[in-house]
Amino acid sequence: MTAHTKKIVLLLIGWFFVIIGGIGIFLPVLPTTPFLLISLWAFSQSSERFHDWLYHHRVLGPPLQEWSEYGVIPLRAKIVALATMAVSATLVISFSSTPWYGLAAMVILMLIGAGFILSRPSRRKQKDGT
Repeated sequence: MTAHTKKIVLLLIGWFFVIIGGIGIFLPVLPTTPFLLISLWAFSQSSERFHDWLYHHRVLGPPLQEWSEYGVIPLRAKIVALATMAVSATLVISFSSTPWYGLAAMVILMLIGAGFILSRPSRRKQKDGT
C-alpha cells in the first residue's frame, strides 16, 4: 500500500468513526468516546489538522483529553458500559441457542472488559493526591 493510499484509508476510518461517535451522542447504547479514540488514532496517522481539530474540539475534545492524559473513564460512561454488557449477556443467555462454551467465552470476555473499565479512574486525581 502506498503512503498516499494509506493516508486516504486512515482519513476515511477517522471520519467514519467520528460519524459513529456523533451518532453515539444521541443513542445511549452506542459509546461515543471509544469511537472518537479510534478517529483520533487514525487522524494522528494521517492528518495533523483533523487530529488537532478533534482533540481540541469544544464538545468532543474534553473526554479524549481526559483519557489521553489521565486514563479517565467518567462514572456515567462506566455505568452505561457495564449496564449494556449485563443486558446483552442476559439477552444472549436467555434467548439464543449458543453452546455453553460460546456463552462462557462471551461472559469471560465481558468480565475482562468490565474489569478494565472498573480499573480506570472516574476522574483525574487532584494535585493534593485526592
